Amino acid sequence: MPVQGRKVAVVGMSAAVPTCKGLDDFSNKLFAGESMIRLWDKAAAYGKQVRSNVAGYITPEEMDIEPIYGTISEEYPETFIDRQGRIPDINLSTADLGSIWAMIGAKECIDMAGWTEAEVRSEGTGVVIGSGGGGTEISRIAWHGFFKEGKKTRAAGSHTVDRAMGYREAANVSCFIKNRGVCEAIVSACATGLGNIGYAYRLIKFGLQDRAITGGVEGTALETFIGFDAMQVLSKGFSPEQSSRPFDLNRNGFVCSFGSGIVALEEYEMAKARGAKIYAVIDEYFNNSDGDGDMFAPSFRGQQRLWAGLSANTQIKPDVVKMHGTSTPTGDIIELLSVAAVLGESGYHISAPKSQFGHMLGAAGSVEFIAALQMLDKQKVSPCVNSDTLNPELEHFQLKEGWAGPMKPVSEYRDLIPQQSVNKEINQIVCLNYGFGGTNSAIAISRDI
Repeated sequence: MPVQGRKVAVVGMSAAVPTCKGLDDFSNKLFAGESMIRLWDKAAAYGKQVRSNVAGYITPEEMDIEPIYGTISEEYPETFIDRQGRIPDINLSTADLGSIWAMIGAKECIDMAGWTEAEVRSEGTGVVIGSGGGGTEISRIAWHGFFKEGKKTRAAGSHTVDRAMGYREAANVSCFIKNRGVCEAIVSACATGLGNIGYAYRLIKFGLQDRAITGGVEGTALETFIGFDAMQVLSKGFSPEQSSRPFDLNRNGFVCSFGSGIVALEEYEMAKARGAKIYAVIDEYFNNSDGDGDMFAPSFRGQQRLWAGLSANTQIKPDVVKMHGTSTPTGDIIELLSVAAVLGESGYHISAPKSQFGHMLGAAGSVEFIAALQMLDKQKVSPCVNSDTLNPELEHFQLKEGWAGPMKPVSEYRDLIPQQSVNKEINQIVCLNYGFGGTNSAIAISRDI
């Protein structure tokens, strides 16, 4: 149970985002409505084998990381070099690219938070970081030599396991910062990023930790892209910058993207006592499952219960709702109607950051959480680009027997969905993320006033 009087503050943040050179660049592009999505040459090289060829991706060079290729394969990086000297070689040897982003993010968060070495390395500091995938790029190349080329197991190198295991980002960050508190990874599909932050919040709120490095990661991997392309759920037929279009009538799938979002959380009174800059206070976190047995379809009732749980113990009256908004045909509108059913038709705005940088899967919730922190800081709502045409007709599911939500078409909610950034007073933001298996997550953050 929560410990009476304990609150949780956000005191640091760091994001690895496609085409962006740091947090300031990300913030500037976010509010300017710039797209961070581009043609992916690696996908396009396969021609008609793939349906989609746009993505939000980050190359090693863009993060000042140099792969060192060895004897296994000319494609297999046996280790990496950090050209900026941020991460020691010993930590690079056990990491894939996503883990390197997470370690860089942890360092930047700790520096921003102003934590001392003694604080970081104490039992009061935890690490909670997860990813949606499982090191697929490392695994494919490593085991190709065994299964296809008949090489001995040692040809796969001594670090394939630790560079591909499901909890690799948390493990690498923990070894890098040498914390003595918890080291865990929560994996919940596209709700992973927000779920890890929510779990870390609870650890602090419940008095089990005093501070945490937390977030989500999705390392660039063509294997991940191909998997979703095979499901025929990726956007196609638009230019890169127009491909991600939440709520738009012509949306036809999401844009697969990659990145990392890491934040530093701290017990509020501890942060205040040492004069830390507080970027937001976490009001509440709640998560649940739809319970209807459907792996993929969104659930209006599940989302309604999510809102009820979020507001059970604190006042929830957001000025902005940061939507999951993936650009999938059904998911976007059920989410929008679920929000309208709870909050009404005015008094708030909707933000859909995936319209600019795509769906970062395991990193989506944490990078979008950082986008929400930027909105709180700048007192601006980020735009929902490409939401050009909203359906003037009812959706097919609104006409089915048993539909319990609003009976208005999406076009009636045009004023809630800005296509350009909006300056306004923002005191509270609710962030929403959902994932395969019917998992739902919501977190509310407020300005420290």
